[in-house]
Amino acid sequence: MMFKEIKPEQLDRNIFDLIKNNWGVLTVDCDNKINAMTVSWVQMGQLWNKDVITVYVRPQRYTYNHIIEKEDFSLAFFDGYKKELGYLGKESGRDFDKLKKCGFTISKDGSTPYINEANIIFIIKKLYSNTIKKDNFIDKSIIDYTYQEEDFHMGFVGEIVKILIKSDD
Repeated sequence: MMFKEIKPEQLDRNIFDLIKNNWGVLTVDCDNKINAMTVSWVQMGQLWNKDVITVYVRPQRYTYNHIIEKEDFSLAFFDGYKKELGYLGKESGRDFDKLKKCGFTISKDGSTPYINEANIIFIIKKLYSNTIKKDNFIDKSIIDYTYQEEDFHMGFVGEIVKILIKSDD
C-alpha cells in the first residue's frame, strides 16, 4: 500500500473518534534513534491562521526531551494494532527499539519519521510549547485525579505540514 497526500479539509474521519478510540502515536527522531509513544491527549483545529495539532507529553517520558529538541514530529493513527499501541504507551524506548518489537517499520518525510503501518499520518512542524500550570486550573478537581505527582504535561502546538492517508492506488 502507498500513501497519498490530502489537505486537512479532505480528511473524512471523525477527529474525536480517531483520538479517543484509535489513539495516536507520536514519533520523533531521538538522536538518530526513532522513538514513538502512544498519545490520547490531542487537540486539532485552527490557531494563528494555521491548521494545527497539539499533543501533550509528561516530563518523565523518554520522548519528552527529544520532542523539545526537535522541530518536527509525526502523529499517526491506526485501524487496529491495539496491543502494539498499548505497548508503545507503557514501555520506554530508552534502552531498546520499541517499534521493532511491535513489528512497525519507519519511513521519513524529509527529516520527520513516521510509521508505515498507520492509516493516517500528520507531518507536523513545531510552533510553540507550554507547560500546563497548576495555578491556571479553574476546575481544581482535575489536579487531584490527573496530577497527583504534579507532573504537568507540556503541550506542543505544531502546524500540520502534510497529511498522508493509506491508498490502494
